This record gives sequence, C-alpha cells and structure tokens, in this order.
Amino acid sequence: MTTGKPLILIVEDEADLVTLLRYNLEKDGYRTVVAGDGEEALMLAAEQTPNLVLLDWMLPLMSGIEVCRQLRRNAKTRDIPIIMVTARGEESDRVRGLNSGADDYITKPFSPTELSARVRAVLRRAQPALSEETLRFADVELDLAAHRVRRQGRDVHLGPTEFRLLRHFMQHPGRVFSREQLLDQVWGHDVYVEVRTVDVHIRRLRKALNGDDGLDIIRTVRSAGYSLDDKVA
Repeated sequence: MTTGKPLILIVEDEADLVTLLRYNLEKDGYRTVVAGDGEEALMLAAEQTPNLVLLDWMLPLMSGIEVCRQLRRNAKTRDIPIIMVTARGEESDRVRGLNSGADDYITKPFSPTELSARVRAVLRRAQPALSEETLRFADVELDLAAHRVRRQGRDVHLGPTEFRLLRHFMQHPGRVFSREQLLDQVWGHDVYVEVRTVDVHIRRLRKALNGDDGLDIIRTVRSAGYSLDDKVA
C-alpha cells in the first residue's frame, strides 16, 4: 500500500455510490475506507483517524447528523473534517447539518469535479500541510518533491520508513499516535509488522534527526505512543 496519502472515510450504504466515490477519490490520489452504517463509521473513525469523512445523511442504525455529533464529542475524532453528502437540499437542512458540526455540505446528484474541489478545499483549510510541497516543524524541513530532509541547514539522511514516519508526524504536529495507529498509517494495515518495530524506527529517526546535540522533537507519551513536539526538554 502507498502510504502518506490522505485517508478518506466514506460513510454510505448505497453500493453504486460507494463505487463511484471510491473510484473518483482514489483517482485523485486519496486512500479510502468504507463504512456502511453509522456505528461502523464511528468505530473506523476512532481506529484509523482519517483525514476527512464523507458522511451520508440517511444511514441505517444511526443518522448522519447523529454520527456527526458523536464524532465531534469524541476527543479522538472531534477535529476530523466532515463533508455531509445528502439528497436533502433545503436551506434548513444545510443549516442543521452545519450546526451539527459538518465542515461542508454537498447535495446529490453532484459531479465528480465538484466533489474533488470540495474535498481539496476542506482538506486545505483543515490540514494545510497536506497540500504543501515542503513541510516545516521547528527547525526541520521536509521536501516532499525532492525527498530530502534538512535540520538547521544540515542534510538529514533517513531510510524510507523513517522518512514516512517523519512525514506523518509533520502532517499532524502535536497529535499523539499509538504504535498501532502508526503501523496502520505509515506501514499500511495490509502489512504484517510487529508493534515493537515502531520503536526501532523511532529510535533510528531520533538518532538521524538529533545528531550529537539536537533537541529531541519526538515525544514519547507513556502508555499512549509518540508525537511531534518542539517543547520537549
């Protein structure tokens, strides 16, 4: 699996629409995961921390409005951008959707071009790092196009896995990721790797970034995981 691409959770129970959405989003370079009802959506959002949720209003078991409210109440999912997808086009429905916590609203039927534009716009507002060629955090620069890392003007030589780890952290600065989340989002959840392998690559990344006396910007959070933090002592 190609890693580093934004992950979009599609919450939709119409198989034909799921097929259309997946085709267009993956053609645009996104990864996708699908939930067919509201309960599955909440579970997948908490487990995989997608970069964006495309959420249908009319769902089995739980309405899209209620899914949206619950995502916003959960500390793990409250910051995930949400686009409501629905056949309900009345202004009162749009307002209700936005008031429940949605970031945007698209009404069926819609064109693939409109969908792509709205997804890009919401991602750009929520996570500008995903649309940039160069990521920056503290004194570290990561050039996505040239596949190069520099810290305080010196080149940092990283292996492919360490590069992907650093890129993931720099796209989500300050967020704590468990080892399991890092395995899913950096290695890919179709690859079998021991959880402790994450620790090995974190040590390698730290050693390469820090050199002899550099500030350690990767924070170990006891019993939780790792995060990127420039306030580490």
